[in-house]
Amino acid sequence: MNVLPRLVRYGSIALAVAGVWQMTQVMEVIRAQETPVTPPPVAPPEKPFPQGLAATGILEALEENISIGPPVPALVTEVKARVWQKVKAGDPLLQLDDRELQAQLISQEASITVNQAALEIAQAQLVKQQDMLERLKSVPDQRAITQDELKNRTNDVAVARAQAAQARAQLDAAHAAVRQTQLLIERMTVRAPRAATILQVNIRPGEYASPQNRQPAMVLGEIDTLQVRVDVDEQNASSVREKMPARAFLKGDGKNGHDLEFVRIEPFVIPKQSLTGASTERVDTRVLQVIYLLKAPDHAKLYVGQQVDVFLGEKQAP
Repeated sequence: MNVLPRLVRYGSIALAVAGVWQMTQVMEVIRAQETPVTPPPVAPPEKPFPQGLAATGILEALEENISIGPPVPALVTEVKARVWQKVKAGDPLLQLDDRELQAQLISQEASITVNQAALEIAQAQLVKQQDMLERLKSVPDQRAITQDELKNRTNDVAVARAQAAQARAQLDAAHAAVRQTQLLIERMTVRAPRAATILQVNIRPGEYASPQNRQPAMVLGEIDTLQVRVDVDEQNASSVREKMPARAFLKGDGKNGHDLEFVRIEPFVIPKQSLTGASTERVDTRVLQVIYLLKAPDHAKLYVGQQVDVFLGEKQAP
């Protein structure tokens, strides 16, 4: 009579042991499927300051990159600069199609000749009317002429003088139209606003350039000395002070740091856009931007657009 309770008790123990064994097998399978945690390929940089802030930054040309675009929509006939070329202020960068303006200029220059002839005719008429008036006035006996005739000659002189002034104004307007067209033709040659290096060329001869294009036709900037635009999260903005020392590390190089020179704090908190650089990117983080100078070192090649890790602190650790 004691056999059944014993069987139940021993069966429960056997089931418990089997359940533990099955759980062990399941855990082994889960462990085999887990991806092992591997160390990062490049060690992150060590903090150069005992206390401070960590931020991200992006390299820019000195005084920021300059995006070059056409003043008016037009066909590009010639690209006069190439990447890495150093240009001076006023050097031509792009030549736009100006044939329509050139044709307009030919017509306007011809109108100058026409208006010049009209002015000479008007001036000759004025001289003639003045001479006839002077002859009437020089008659010894004024009773030989009527007052109406004298008044008419005087009015004729006034009309001739007004016609000469009108012709002079029309000639001046023709000269102004020519000068206006010449300035518009000069504007069709896009020139460098200051000395810099061509960083990017996004237009080719035969392509249509427009001010509404999202991508600039050219990007240029001064790269002998770079600047770093540091994005500090708005939660840490109150801790940022002027002339804070900073050190930057290129992505993938946590050993070689670059000392930065403080320039300014931009007093306008903006949405963070350094992830992709797209103006339409939407992020919840807002940042305070701090500008630092970075002199390009001899041992490392730096490029505009590179991201860097930046540390801001009080003083370097001993």
